[in-house]
Amino acid sequence: MARFAVELVFGPDREKRLAVRPEHREYIASLAEKGVILASGPYADDAGALIIYEAADEASLKEIIAADPYTPANVAEWTIREWNPLMGPWIA
Repeated sequence: MARFAVELVFGPDREKRLAVRPEHREYIASLAEKGVILASGPYADDAGALIIYEAADEASLKEIIAADPYTPANVAEWTIREWNPLMGPWIA
């Protein structure tokens, strides 16, 4: 399994994003329960968010992101970076 740091930058249509947010958070919660998401949350300035995923590979992660309600609503840009944590609670 690989770990990925995914940054979301929210688009200008805040009203549309907030309308979709409950579905997005429900989806994120379901992934957290399955261990796919290790951490997630918005930035304090509400300009975006950071989500740490664990997935088999980047192709699998892109499928997971495609199913996120924020994706078809087009309310955020996603930047995917594979991440290799060296210290902390996620180190095996």
